[in-house]
Amino acid sequence: MYLAKVFITLKPSVNDPQGLTIMGGLKSLGFDTVNSVRAGKYMEVRLQEESENAASAKVEEMCSKLLANPIVEDYSFELEKAD
Repeated sequence: MYLAKVFITLKPSVNDPQGLTIMGGLKSLGFDTVNSVRAGKYMEVRLQEESENAASAKVEEMCSKLLANPIVEDYSFELEKAD
């Protein structure tokens, strides 16, 4: 069993209205040193695979086909053995 921790973020060239809203909220709370905020998604996927290589290949395929939109998002993931 493997646990994939998937991080999805907007590409740097894509506008991030959610990040701008969060930044505005932080500044209104007095956090004046905040220069920028980029919002993203975090997912945990547990999968039963025979090897780390097989698990990595499956997570890569999941990300490119469904979890992330490759036109506007980048993704990365960490893979670890799970019980």
